[in-house]
Amino acid sequence: MENFIVSARKYRPATFASVVGQEHITTTLKNAIRSGQLAQAFLFCGPRGVGKTTCARILAKTINCMSPTAETEACNECESCRSFNSGQSMNIFELDAASNNSVDDIRALVDQVRVPPQTGRYKVYIIDEVHMLSTAAFNAFLKTLEEPPAHAKFILATTEKHKIIPTILSRCQIFDFKRIQTEDIAKHLEYVASQENISYEPEAIQVIARKAEGGLRDALSIFDQLVSFTKGNLTYKGCLENLNMLDSEYFFRFVDLFRNGDIHSTLLLYQEIIDKGFDGQHFVTGLAEHIRNLLVSLDPATQRLLDVSDNYRQRFVQQAQSCGLPLLIKYLEIVSDYDYRFRDANNKRLFVEVCLMKAAMLMKNVPTTGVQNSTSNPG
Repeated sequence: MENFIVSARKYRPATFASVVGQEHITTTLKNAIRSGQLAQAFLFCGPRGVGKTTCARILAKTINCMSPTAETEACNECESCRSFNSGQSMNIFELDAASNNSVDDIRALVDQVRVPPQTGRYKVYIIDEVHMLSTAAFNAFLKTLEEPPAHAKFILATTEKHKIIPTILSRCQIFDFKRIQTEDIAKHLEYVASQENISYEPEAIQVIARKAEGGLRDALSIFDQLVSFTKGNLTYKGCLENLNMLDSEYFFRFVDLFRNGDIHSTLLLYQEIIDKGFDGQHFVTGLAEHIRNLLVSLDPATQRLLDVSDNYRQRFVQQAQSCGLPLLIKYLEIVSDYDYRFRDANNKRLFVEVCLMKAAMLMKNVPTTGVQNSTSNPG
């Protein structure tokens, strides 16, 4: 059996251009390389799986490249690039601060920094999970970080910037990585699927992208899991079943039932969700998020806040316009309140059912004017 390589490793970006969803970071780094204005120390912050360590490696490789391309990418042909690609570079060092967080570990690194590179321009030190360093280790690192040798560059990466002492922060150029948009993740997953000859339904890819919540590495891990589960045929139904996710179609149906004031059908539909084994809090939280998406769909200026596919974007807009602003705000007030108080409820099923019945009764009391009428000036 051939050794299986997980997609997160196999399709890990090797150039700035291939990094997904962090153009504000890669553009700045390329400009700094091009102008020769490289900081001595960088701090990459952001959620897990969004490209911090990947960008650190690409930066380290590119600044040591002997013949960078016109696009400020590593050439992959010089001696430095070849040694990096084979994992034998003597100029790039990675330290995991989670397991090397003592004063002695940092002192050993500081001693090593003094030695200039035998080949190439820089010795680059990538310290991952840097917030795990002890206070004493941070203090031992301060002087070197502030006045390192000209041949040394430091790239620190962390998911918890608030745990890093201010004296370290003040000595670094700080880059904040953002969560990757669902659409960007979906496009990358489609690319991986095409490379691996895996058949898929677009809705299935969207499910994986939403489940990853902005983390590309998580998305690729889920992708591998589902490819195994579905035997290389990613279907929407199969993905929902394996990930234990509630079909978003239910939320559209609930809002339609609320608008019709149909209490009986609302309760029966919730029973269907219970029969599928879904938790009540999970359902109420999802319903609140759905109504929030409807609210931001009302105004073209806020529709960019919708992190959904174009197909779903149209559905949100249509349903939002059929409800109108006053009704949606009332829905959100009810559902958010019940979501907040769910944990303290003794009879949780009854608690959710009361929430749904209150929402379904609103049509008797609230006008359903659309966003245009609700926002227009009188007269």
